[in-house]
Amino acid sequence: MKKLFTFSVIILVLLLALCGCSQGNAPSSTQFDPNADFETLVEQARGTTVTFYGWGGDDLRNKWLDTTVAEHLKEKYDITLKRVPMDIDQILAKLAGEKQAGTEQGSIDMIWINGENFYSAKQNGFLYGPFTDKLPNYAKYIDQDSPENIYDFGYPIEGYEAPYGKAQVVLINDSAVTPETPRNTQELLEFVKKYPGKVTYPALPDFTGSAFARNIIYDIVGHEQFADMPADKETVKEAIEPALEYLRELNPYLWNQGKTFPATIGQVENMFADGELVLYMSYEPYVAATRIANGIFKDTVRSFLFDKGTIGNTNYIAIAQNSPNLAGAIVVVNEILSPEIQASLYGELKSLPVVDYNKLDEQQKELYDSVDIGPGSIPQDELLAKRLPEMPAHLIPVIEEIWLEEVVGK
Repeated sequence: MKKLFTFSVIILVLLLALCGCSQGNAPSSTQFDPNADFETLVEQARGTTVTFYGWGGDDLRNKWLDTTVAEHLKEKYDITLKRVPMDIDQILAKLAGEKQAGTEQGSIDMIWINGENFYSAKQNGFLYGPFTDKLPNYAKYIDQDSPENIYDFGYPIEGYEAPYGKAQVVLINDSAVTPETPRNTQELLEFVKKYPGKVTYPALPDFTGSAFARNIIYDIVGHEQFADMPADKETVKEAIEPALEYLRELNPYLWNQGKTFPATIGQVENMFADGELVLYMSYEPYVAATRIANGIFKDTVRSFLFDKGTIGNTNYIAIAQNSPNLAGAIVVVNEILSPEIQASLYGELKSLPVVDYNKLDEQQKELYDSVDIGPGSIPQDELLAKRLPEMPAHLIPVIEEIWLEEVVGK
């Protein structure tokens, strides 16, 4: 009996020691004090690891996270940033599985997310929040009155995610091949007729193809009416019918006469780069510069916008409800919102920053003013001046279904 008692004590001591080590590496969510000030969270986060789950298909972004961001966090806070590439549907499935199993401390800290995926995660209780009120840089540098920081594809954010970067639709052509830059749908129709078989767009529901179609809708029927529209198919169809008629009018002059469309934006990009197409579209506003730099596009390629503007959206960072390191996640998100990290995102990734330029001091503004956005690109102030809100997320699949029925081959 005495030996058994001694063995039990030893095991208990070892378990307590292991728990102490574990807490040193990743503070338990149960220990997290939501009322702690930011400096206390910084001290809790020092020496810990923070995981960041998100799509890993962007090599340039991966490099930026693994070097610029990770090295900065290590030097400033002794935080190790561990990027975990995973598609969002797998991330949501993982969160769902952990919740069903009652896992109090999961494996995910931060999540790259937006739109319907955010709405689903928030509704199902997968996300921690609100937390943006705990971020000094959010209070200091983010325009909290901007619709994009209040709604994500029409869904209320309510402090459950912080902005990460911005995107915006641009149209692209080669000035050496086509001198025209269509500034509205009427000019685009004339352009397509002048270059028959040389224009197309990705089949919906490709993300960029769908955004392009929504931009056509906005240019023809406006965007204000969609803000509170229910996802009723007949209501949506009636509202967008003039745009559907326009898209059908385009078809005879498109590649393959609009009978079929390329499946992905990648195919459209390759066709444009090879000269098979004379128009390209992208949700990456500085894609022309990056492709010119990589030798994929000619240096005569340029970006342009419709006069009424083009659709923009914001991507965000959320924190898992059962994050094993809430303090670390909050510190990392705050640092990503710093003017310095956002300037590196702008310069290295050619991604629109989320900080409000007007909230920066003169020295910080110089960081952004000195960024070379590259050839063929549109300055940030011009992009933002012609930025249109995204369609509410619940309407997008309805529009995509209608397009398939009413436009393809018609």
